[in-house]
This record gives sequence, C-alpha cells and structure tokens, in this order.
Amino acid sequence: MGFSALGLKAELLRAVGEQGYTVPTPIQLNAIPAVLAGHDLMASAQTGTGKTAGFTLPILQRLTDGSNVRLSRVSRAPRVLVLVPTRELAMQVEESVRTYGKHLPVNSLSVFGGVGINPQIASLRRGVDILVATPGRLLDHVQQRTVDLSAVEILVLDEADRMLDMGFIRDIKKIIALVPAKRQNLMFSATFSGDIRELASGLLKNPVSVDVAPRNTAAETVTQRVIEVNREKKRDLLLHLFETRGWHQVLVFARTKHGADALAHKLDKAGVKSAALHGDKTQGARTRALADFKSGKLAALVATDIAARGLDIDALPYVVNFELPNVAEDYVHRIGRTGRAGMEGEAISLVCHDERGNMKDIEKLIKRNLGREVVPGFEPSAQAAPRPAPQPRGQAKPKAAAAPRRGDGQRRDGPQQHHSGNRHR
Repeated sequence: MGFSALGLKAELLRAVGEQGYTVPTPIQLNAIPAVLAGHDLMASAQTGTGKTAGFTLPILQRLTDGSNVRLSRVSRAPRVLVLVPTRELAMQVEESVRTYGKHLPVNSLSVFGGVGINPQIASLRRGVDILVATPGRLLDHVQQRTVDLSAVEILVLDEADRMLDMGFIRDIKKIIALVPAKRQNLMFSATFSGDIRELASGLLKNPVSVDVAPRNTAAETVTQRVIEVNREKKRDLLLHLFETRGWHQVLVFARTKHGADALAHKLDKAGVKSAALHGDKTQGARTRALADFKSGKLAALVATDIAARGLDIDALPYVVNFELPNVAEDYVHRIGRTGRAGMEGEAISLVCHDERGNMKDIEKLIKRNLGREVVPGFEPSAQAAPRPAPQPRGQAKPKAAAAPRRGDGQRRDGPQQHHSGNRHR
C-alpha cells in the first residue's frame, strides 16, 4: 500500500515523494488513518520507525483541511502542541513539519531553553500553527504570558517515557491543565511502564492502540557485532577499523564528555576527520558538527548518549559503541541510529574485560546472544585485571539522576538548549 491510499492530500503526497518515500512504514500505516479520523492514539514505537512522519503528516492534513477555514490560515495561537524531552528531538520534529508541510500554508516553531527567550517571543507574536517545545521552556513562556495555549486542538507527547525519566512529569501535568479539555491527544513512547500507562489513562480518551516495535528490540536491519579487545587498545583498534574497512560515516559512542573529546582528537590527528558531540559544546559547534557529519565532511562523529535519541541521520551505515552504556536500554537507543526506515546498518561494540557484565545485561535485555570476535593483532589478554569503568564527570548515576532544571530539556550529560526559530509559510 502506498501513501496515496491513506487519504493524504496532494500537497502532502508531493512532499513525501520529494523525500523519496513510496511505501509507509508500519507505524505510519496504522497511525495516519487513526489521527486523520480524529481518534486519540497510544503508540509504542522505537526510534527509526518513521513515527515522526506518522503524526506530522495527518496533523498537517487536519490543519489545512479545506472544510475548516479556521485552520487553513496562520494562527496567532498554536493549534497543535508537540511536547518533546530534548532540543535535538524538538529540532527534528519541527524539521519534519517543515519538510512535509513545504507546500502548505503552515507556520511552525520549536522552542527550548538555554538561550535568550526574546527571539522566541517575537516568533510567537507573529503567529504559529504548530508549536514544538520542551516542557520547561514552554512553562517559561506561560509564566511570561508570551504563549496562548487556549486554542490547542491536538496535543502530542513524543518520547513520553524519556520525558518521565528526565523528571518532566510535573511540568507535563501543568501543561495538560492549560490546554482545552476538548482536544485530540497522541502519545508516543518506546516503552509503556506503569507510570506511562497511568499518564495515558488520564490523558487519552478511547485511544487507538498501535504497537509496531516490541519493547527493547533493535531493528531487524541492524547487524550487531561484538569485538573483544583490551581497554588500552580500543583507540588503536578503532583507528585500524577505519583504515582497513574504508569507513566513511560512523557514529561513535563514548561514555564521557572527556572521553569523546580525546577520541575525536586521536582520530582527527590520525587523518580520520572527526568531531565530538556532547553537552559541553556550544549550540553552534554542535550544529556545525552534525551538519558536517551529515554532508560527509566528517568520517566520524564521537558522541555521548545525548545523541542516542533525537538525531535524525539518513542512511547512517555504522554505529560503534567505543564504550558500552551504563544502562542497557541505552544500547538499543544508540544502535537505533542506524538501520532506519528499512535500510541496513551495522552496530559494532568494542568490549573489554570491564564491560563483559554490561554486555550480558544488554544481551538479556534484547534476548539475544551476540557472537564474540577478535581482530588479529588486537587479541585481548586473558589475564587482564578488570577495573571499574569510569563514570561521566559531574554526572549522577542513572537511577539517581536529578531532574533537569526547568526550561533546559537536559539529557544525562546536560546540554544547553538553543532556539531554532525555523518558520515557513
């Protein structure tokens, strides 16, 4: 079944076609008709399944339906509110709105903390149809009376599980109390814990339930490999893999900001064009690094878990876990950066003695045993003494992580946020 069979208007089909998509993903196939029909939606979908288009396409159609003149013009107050946990996801969602709405008279805006609020205020005053926001920064605007939520007709909670993990539940409840009671509600979450289901029960009315990705599973198109190596040989091994396998676009995950910087410096010095991406980088530096990586100017982007969600990189062939994450679930989010939209990808984990326990936790989570490999010349020593893996500097352990300050939409390694201000008519 093609997109044309879903009842989308010509302008949307044209935009979808221009992106090279012809067949909807399972989440799109199930979500789009439900949203178009006005139903509430509770969808379980992992990253990389096409869920963003699954709600942006039908929302754009509902906003510009010719039978509803009130929604076919730029609105002073937003008609759609999309809540997301981080700035990366806010930018991705708003970019999706612009991409698919390029042939429609719709204005969109993303707001999140970390920079001056005045440019956002100016954009809100000019009018916006679709507002994408992190909870804390949105409440900053509410407090300053620079946003009017009285006209919201569609409320979207994207990555609801991550928002709860980051301590946004209070802010979310405050925002829900500010929007009209009569509205359409869409909730997307990779997992549906008891807390998420409790939130859903108070938010959704007779929702259509869509589950296209079982909890904590990686895409079928991702080949997962484990290479065992001594800790002190990891950097040399990674450089060897770049040199011998002709890698040209690799997202590398490190556990700490300092480690990401050091690894990117080593790769760059050895001739592998690289940059680090983490919360201590300025927004300008992060934007440039991601743009250079997407365009092919960089062969490697070395990131902390800030990049595990919210980064949308088309056709990413490789993800390397230079260090395994402390939390097994983050492994799934990391490797979900590749193998997206049905394309093939490869996820390689460099595992030392210290991390064997982490690897067992991951295998238990994904219900798969991953074969171990050894690269000649980098064989691990059988006598290597395990030692505790370093914890990220200034970072609480995952289970005891403090809630982010209101307005910053922080991940565990604490990025500042930046206002994108992207708009279109």
